[in-house]
Amino acid sequence: MSTTVSAAVVAETGAPPRIERVALDDPGPGQVRVRLAAAGVCHSDLSLADGVLPQRLPAVLGHEGAGTVEAVGPGVQGVGPGTAVVLNWTPPCRACWFCENGEPYLCEHGLDAAQRPYGALSDGTAVYPGLGTAAFAEATVVPANAVVPVPEGVDAATAALLGCAVLTGWGAVTNTAGVAPGQSAAVIGLGGVGLAALQAAALAGADPVIAVDASPAKRELATALGATRFLQAGEDLAGEVRALTGGRGADHAFEVVGSSSTIRAAWDISRRGGSVTVVGAGALQDTVGFSALEIFHQARTLRGCFYGSCDPDRDLPRVAEHVRRGGLDLATMITDEVGLDGLPDAFQRMRDGKGGRTLIRFD
Repeated sequence: MSTTVSAAVVAETGAPPRIERVALDDPGPGQVRVRLAAAGVCHSDLSLADGVLPQRLPAVLGHEGAGTVEAVGPGVQGVGPGTAVVLNWTPPCRACWFCENGEPYLCEHGLDAAQRPYGALSDGTAVYPGLGTAAFAEATVVPANAVVPVPEGVDAATAALLGCAVLTGWGAVTNTAGVAPGQSAAVIGLGGVGLAALQAAALAGADPVIAVDASPAKRELATALGATRFLQAGEDLAGEVRALTGGRGADHAFEVVGSSSTIRAAWDISRRGGSVTVVGAGALQDTVGFSALEIFHQARTLRGCFYGSCDPDRDLPRVAEHVRRGGLDLATMITDEVGLDGLPDAFQRMRDGKGGRTLIRFD
């Protein structure tokens, strides 16, 4: 038995996604089929489509999604038909070294599902699920540990943003960097993840909360989501940040773009002894340079951040509480809502640096 759904398929690197019919097998042991309500369009999806990040093709991309379980395979417990869920694109096995040592977001098997075909085109060609989830489709089949029930009080569609943008941005501030009240925080890059990090910094009591983007059009959105100051990226950025932080630089700088130039900018705007957290996913060939002396003399901490150092089973309810109390505003992060056929335009807006999060709705 199989279910056929409409999906956005990327057939070759750099090619625009095309809407095609994909046949999904019924869920096997330990699997569930989820009918998607919505999917957020993340910059990582664009990077996968363009070949910046590796992806087997043809593939259905999309890893930030929410919907309702409509079928389960043998042995599945905890969710059943009718359960509203958020997709988790790096589900932990709970048995490897990383899982057993408090780092489930680095699970050795978190991306295993992305390496196996999950459906087929009408001509029988095998199709791979982008990051194991394939959310740019009416429905998807994923391992049961790749879904987390949607907490009560969170809209079923906007809950999609919790699956990547919000957990990653909030987690970078809360889990990875541990921003404390009164510390200064600067966020470079105001896409979906950056906007979530901005809100998380405000929630943590950071002061000032400095938003940085190449586009001055992001000023209003950044201010609405908690920034106390907005700066346009440029050659004078480090001096402007120092002027707002007693001449020192930011206690915490978050790079949410994924390029060597913005990583270097985040380093330059942080204070001596400060913290630089790299959240953006960049290209393998894009290298960053530091002198041996400045690493010693500046005494800054430079660290990567994968999935906000989050365990969605633990952290999603915490984030949902902030959503219910109004501390995290999902609706304002969404600047465009489209159908599945609007995905190519969403990708182009990302290339142009326009808007916040685009949400694909399937209802």
